[in-house]
Amino acid sequence: MKSGIHPEYREVVFVDVSSDFSFVTRSTVQSREKTTWKDGKEYPLYKLDTSSESHPFYTGAQTRIVEAGRVEKFRQKFAAKTEAVNAAAAQASAAKSKRK
Repeated sequence: MKSGIHPEYREVVFVDVSSDFSFVTRSTVQSREKTTWKDGKEYPLYKLDTSSESHPFYTGAQTRIVEAGRVEKFRQKFAAKTEAVNAAAAQASAAKSKRK
């Protein structure tokens, strides 16, 4: 590896500000803030909006849309139109058969 072109890879404390969850991992992220971790050492501090502790996908709070519900919603939305189109088609075919 060339020296002087790679960012510093070091241990950093990440804090999830929405759930007050923190963890230490290695990263190249740059930060001006520092904090003291549980082991008594000082590490750079990086604040996160969400992490696996607060994200709905990982916490199970994510709502899932049931596919059958979507189809039913679509059918209800267009049921009146479908009925009107079917009635008009029936009238047209009845009028056509009367002409013959």
